[in-house]
Amino acid sequence: MYNRYLPVFVCVADCGSFTRAAGRLYISPTAVMKQVNALERHLELQLFERTAHGVRLTAAGEVIYQEARQLFASSRRAVERARAAMGAEEQLFRVGTSLLNPAKPFMDLWYQVNRDFPGYKLRLVPFEDDHRGILDEIAALGSKFDFLVGVCDSKLWLDQCSMLPLGRYRKMCAVSRDHPLAKKGQLHFSDLYGQTLMMVKRGDSQTNDFIRSDLERNHPQIRIEDTSQFYDISVFNRCAETGQVLLTLECWQEVHPALVTLPVDWDYSIPYGLLYANDPPEDVRRLVELAGRITAARRGVV
Repeated sequence: MYNRYLPVFVCVADCGSFTRAAGRLYISPTAVMKQVNALERHLELQLFERTAHGVRLTAAGEVIYQEARQLFASSRRAVERARAAMGAEEQLFRVGTSLLNPAKPFMDLWYQVNRDFPGYKLRLVPFEDDHRGILDEIAALGSKFDFLVGVCDSKLWLDQCSMLPLGRYRKMCAVSRDHPLAKKGQLHFSDLYGQTLMMVKRGDSQTNDFIRSDLERNHPQIRIEDTSQFYDISVFNRCAETGQVLLTLECWQEVHPALVTLPVDWDYSIPYGLLYANDPPEDVRRLVELAGRITAARRGVV
């Protein structure tokens, strides 16, 4: 039944007058009358009774009016459903990724929970590992991206975000490929005696502060040199260029091609986890809860 003149017909019926309908439609009364007349000819029905005081629907006109209103309502609902479907398709989680905070651990987690998020997609959002700007990146959780997976026991980081612990990474040591220690399969504390060990300065990381204190107390033969509070590629470059030893992590073994990363016979490790905004939206909160259950089950925690 759809006809392009139906909206004008409905407007006339609602207004009870060609003139008032013309004012609402911003066209002339003559144009309104012509369109209604054309609709009546098309349907071969008289839809209005014309009087000196306006118009009123005939019985046939009343039927067409009710059907037209339902048709318009159905069209609106269809458009709303289509927009909702489009919105569902565009629902996504934004995952930050960088050289030192790659998205792969999140991807491994995502494939365990994605069935609970039908229609969701992932968007990787790259950012730079700049020790001067990393706190701005952490503060962008919830706006620039929804999640990061990172090594984190930094008080400065955790003041700005929440973290779901996922596991721990072993602390290791990196040296240049031509360093005398590079050919060893595993290092011992004694191998580091007389060496300069680069590590983050004291004060922000409980784990690194403990390691520093333990080395200073029990292995004073190891010299310690402060790096910036947070690593970036310049720290790895300095290690490669100076011949010093860098305290690093098992997950950073491929960060710098000129370095070799070696295990050490110590028990040092640091937590890593899923970072997200302190006041996350519901879908982010739900993913964190699911990830927490998976992590707890993996650890055998009921």
